[in-house]
Amino acid sequence: MANADDARTAPDTPIAADLRPPASIKFFYSIGQVVESGYLATNGFIFFYYTAVLGLSGSMVGAALAISLCLDAAADPLIGSWSDSVRSRFGRRLPVMLIGAPLTMLTMGLLFAPPSGLSPLLLFGWLTLTKMSVRAFASMFNIPYFALGGEMTEHYGERSKIVAIRLLSGILVTVVITAMAYSVFFAGPGGLQRPDRYPAFGWTIAVIVLAGALISCAGLWRYAAALPQPVTPAEPMARRLGGELIEVFGNPTFRILFGSMLLFASAAGVHAALQNHNYVFVWKLRPETMQVLSYANLTGILVGIPLTSMLLRRLEKKAVVTIGFGLVVVFWSLLPSLRASGLFTLSGSAALPWLAASTLFAGIGAGLIFIAYPSMMADAADEHEHRFSARREGLFFSGLGFAGKAAGGIGTLVGGFALDLLRFPKEAGRQVDAVIPEDVLSHLVLAWGPLPAALCVLGGIVFAPYAISRARQEHIAAELKIRRAEDVSAGRSS
Repeated sequence: MANADDARTAPDTPIAADLRPPASIKFFYSIGQVVESGYLATNGFIFFYYTAVLGLSGSMVGAALAISLCLDAAADPLIGSWSDSVRSRFGRRLPVMLIGAPLTMLTMGLLFAPPSGLSPLLLFGWLTLTKMSVRAFASMFNIPYFALGGEMTEHYGERSKIVAIRLLSGILVTVVITAMAYSVFFAGPGGLQRPDRYPAFGWTIAVIVLAGALISCAGLWRYAAALPQPVTPAEPMARRLGGELIEVFGNPTFRILFGSMLLFASAAGVHAALQNHNYVFVWKLRPETMQVLSYANLTGILVGIPLTSMLLRRLEKKAVVTIGFGLVVVFWSLLPSLRASGLFTLSGSAALPWLAASTLFAGIGAGLIFIAYPSMMADAADEHEHRFSARREGLFFSGLGFAGKAAGGIGTLVGGFALDLLRFPKEAGRQVDAVIPEDVLSHLVLAWGPLPAALCVLGGIVFAPYAISRARQEHIAAELKIRRAEDVSAGRSS
């Protein structure tokens, strides 16, 4: 029975597996990261816009975003299977990407420009439909885009370089969009609370996303067209997917990684959803200074890249992730707890250095987690082959992505319910320097910091039984090498 990995062209493919893409191809590939980074950079603005500015209840906004995220996560395997089976003169990835890019632009612009005068129910419907569409169409670009990065070369070192260039491009895109948001579109007192500024911001980012996607595709199409394409159809996904999912979830290591990531991503979703509410109403920051905290978080993640490599020379991956959880829990909890208890009363520019330091160290912790987790998932895939004699990297990594996306929706939903439970005044979002009761602010800062930190602690508890050590991984790799050599010998003799 053939699987999807067998449905490829013969070795006479124009691009051989051992060749490495030139620098120009890597450059054009990295530009495509603007699609994912572009819509991710707008997520925090969406929650604030629809709750604080447009007055939709936190529960309704959270529900709309959770619905869109969960449906998008469920659609990912279908999109991936579709792009696997495409055959065209542009290759099998670019046609799907070229469909997704303009639709992403259109729906992203509409997301930030709802018609005026909509009732709360209709506004909820608009948010749900447009956000769901943005995520679905962005996935139509991103999933084949990520797959293309893996297909551009089979050289291990080159794949790592391609991923590194893509991630650096994503950080640059995030910095540019953050600077544009806080320094141009929302600059000045009450900038985030001005409803007239959001449509221009949304359409501008949407155009940037489309331009980056088209430039990337134009620079890649010759190389992508020469890559291997399917020559025989794979077994229908409906026949094989159920059994493969049962097999994967039967692996306890996968369940540990999946469950702990689900909780951590939920925590990150709560923290991100309530971030701008806290910046504006609790810490009383001006829009121009809020971007400093975004840069502090990105700097922390950048620091986490070499730091993870250094730590892994001396420590197990499990220990590195545990350190990451610890940093996130401490620095999400410390300053908000002091603020809620009245021990820290600074606000505005006086609070900014303290917030930046907390954000930096929490970003380092998150960087350790997000960098080490994919490596651990690859180890788990080796263990799975050792136990079940089947490679399931695609499902393992789609499971990791599903956990992140679905949990992000859960986190946003929790954040929305938290606003309603705190009875946060809806009219405050349209009032510059609005006076909000202190008890509401104290509870708001606790929901932003200690609440997601508690979810991280639960994630750490779920993660605790993880048992693939360096020695065990080396033992598994050695046995797999022997087994594969025996399989090759048996195939030749038959």
